[in-house]
Amino acid sequence: MSGVRVIPRGGERDRLGEGLFWSARAGALYWTDILGPALNRLSLADGRVTRWPMPDMIGWVIERRDAPGLIAGFRSGFAELLLDPVRITPIVDPEPDLPDNRLNDAKADAHGRIWAGTMPIGADRPTGSLYRLDPDRTTTRVDTGYTVANGPAISPGGDWLYHTDTVPGRVYRFALDEAGVRDRELFIQFQPGWGRPDGMTVDAQGGLWIAHWGGARVSRFTPDGALDRSIALPASHITNVCFAGEAYDRLFVTSAAEGAEDEPHAGALFEIDPGVHGVPPHLFGG
Repeated sequence: MSGVRVIPRGGERDRLGEGLFWSARAGALYWTDILGPALNRLSLADGRVTRWPMPDMIGWVIERRDAPGLIAGFRSGFAELLLDPVRITPIVDPEPDLPDNRLNDAKADAHGRIWAGTMPIGADRPTGSLYRLDPDRTTTRVDTGYTVANGPAISPGGDWLYHTDTVPGRVYRFALDEAGVRDRELFIQFQPGWGRPDGMTVDAQGGLWIAHWGGARVSRFTPDGALDRSIALPASHITNVCFAGEAYDRLFVTSAAEGAEDEPHAGALFEIDPGVHGVPPHLFGG
C-alpha cells in the first residue's frame, strides 16, 4: 500500500500490539504485545527488533525521567521494569478488588504524572477507570465507568487530556492542569463505519491522531474535533500511534492479529509519513 511501510520482523507479529513509546535516550521505539505477553523494541539506527517475554499481560511502558528503566502497566498493576536482564518491581495494584481487570494504556504529562486506564479483560462491562500515578507513587481514581479505557493523549500545551472509551466509540476531553483533570466533555463520537477509537497521540499543531480498531486506518482530527484526514492500513485492528525519530517526523502504528489471523499484515508494526511533526513524550517523574 502506497505510503505505508511494514517493519521487517522475521515473520513475528503481535497478538495485540499496543503501548507505543519513543525513547530519545535509547534511540528506540518500545511497544507491547499485551497477549504475547511481551515487550518489543525497535532501534531506529539499525532496524533491529528485540523482544522480551513478560510474565504477565503488559499494556504499556513509559520512561523514567530521573532514573534508569521504565514504568510499566501490567495486569497486576504499576511496576518498575528494567531490561537485560528483565527485573520487575511492583509499585501498586490500583484495583485489588477487581482481579479480572488490567491496565490498558497510559501517557505521562509535563508534571511527571502517569494517566492510565483500566478495563475488564473480557471488555464486557463498564468496570474500567482512569487513574493518576503521581511521582510519589500514590494513585488516584479520577474517572470511572469505562468498558475499555484507552488511548490517553496530552495536548501540546498541556492543557487538555484526551481519553477514550473504545466500546461506545467516545473520545473525551478533560481540562488538565497542575491540580489534575476536570470538566469531562464528549470531544469526538465515532460514526458507523469508522471502527472504534483506540490509542492516540498529538502532533505539534495540536492535531489528534487516533487508531481505528476495526477501521483499518488512523485519522487526524483538528484541535476542535473535526476529521481532517485518514490513512488506510492493511490490517483491520489498528491499536496505537506514536511519533518517533530525532525530528518526531516518523509515525509508527501497531496492530493486532487477534481476531484477524487470516490477514497477512495483522499484528504488524507499520510506519507511515504523517506530513507533520510530533512532540517529545513526557516522562514519569518518580
